[in-house]
Amino acid sequence: MSDQNTEFATLAGGCFWCLEAVYEQLMGVHKVESGYIGGHVPNPSYELVCSGRTGHAEAVRIEFDPSVVSYRELLEVFFTIHDPTTLNRQGPDVGTQYRSAIFIHTPDQQATAEEVMTEIERARLWDRPLVTEIAPATAFFVAEDYHQEYFRNNTYQPYCQVIIQPKVAKFRKEYLERLKPEAAEATMYL
Repeated sequence: MSDQNTEFATLAGGCFWCLEAVYEQLMGVHKVESGYIGGHVPNPSYELVCSGRTGHAEAVRIEFDPSVVSYRELLEVFFTIHDPTTLNRQGPDVGTQYRSAIFIHTPDQQATAEEVMTEIERARLWDRPLVTEIAPATAFFVAEDYHQEYFRNNTYQPYCQVIIQPKVAKFRKEYLERLKPEAAEATMYL
């Protein structure tokens, strides 16, 4: 689904499975793809990215309708579902491939990202300074098929239960009014 009311956001905040599981439930989001961005190796594999030698970050590319959900709102969600103060790490995932990063597609996105980060720093929402990088979006390589919709397809896998499920539950609680109807309905059964 691509039309004139569609924009893209590309975000990295640890394991792409966690980000995808949240953003696919948000109203106005048409599509979320897990993949790799910001590295120097063409067409990297998951195994190669996990080695930390390609320079890529695990990321999600979000196709969204800005008349329903703004880029600013996507960033506000981003800063509540991961820890933007830990350099090259999210929980048990360690390495540059798990860095916190906003890959911008337009000058407006850069301005918005800088504004949001400044507001977060001023409000002292975190005990430590933000380490989230803002960088131009480069080639995005879609991850292997088994990474797509990972949480939805592997809900009972231990990593999903221990790491992803708490993030999804927190997101649903904080953004209940912004969930797609099917996600809001599923929240009743958590």
